Amino acid sequence: MNFSKPFTAKFWCFPNHLTFYRIGTIPVLIVLLLFTNKVCAFLAAIAFSAAAITDLFDGLLARRYGLESTLGKFLDPLADKLLVSAALIMLVSHGRVPAWIAFGIIGREIAVTGLRAILTEKGVVMEAEELGKYKTGFQIAAIIPLLFHYTYFNVNFHVVGMVFLWIALALTLLSGAKYFIKFRRDLFE
Repeated sequence: MNFSKPFTAKFWCFPNHLTFYRIGTIPVLIVLLLFTNKVCAFLAAIAFSAAAITDLFDGLLARRYGLESTLGKFLDPLADKLLVSAALIMLVSHGRVPAWIAFGIIGREIAVTGLRAILTEKGVVMEAEELGKYKTGFQIAAIIPLLFHYTYFNVNFHVVGMVFLWIALALTLLSGAKYFIKFRRDLFE
């Protein structure tokens, strides 16, 4: 395999470092969530929040400084899906999120990823839509308070997280259905 300088330069660029950081946060999140106490819940929420914030910057920096790469375009959404999925699975294991909601969110992500792969093979590029960005925002907005879980400053973070999670679920399923409806002709041709 020929690793030319432009490839390696873009591979090791700062936006990709942010994406790798997001992926590297997943084991830390899982270990923290193996323990059910207020300190670990707080640290897990902070770790998840820090990782989620990097999602705002990696694509922006890549576009602004011409550091976009095929690897980055592949890893960025994958990192988001892995981070959200890991958090939801661990929250299900603690009984903080109903399994069927986590399944709906994770199932949609897998289905849309599969749809993108099929369409890519047919030469059709499926861009992220505005609704998908809102979906991701509400998923993150739901997971952070669900990770905090306990009451801090007289705020029941679990209840706040569940409200956002219901909105995230609706947006997740709606955006998934929209993708399949929009590209149904391309799928079956």
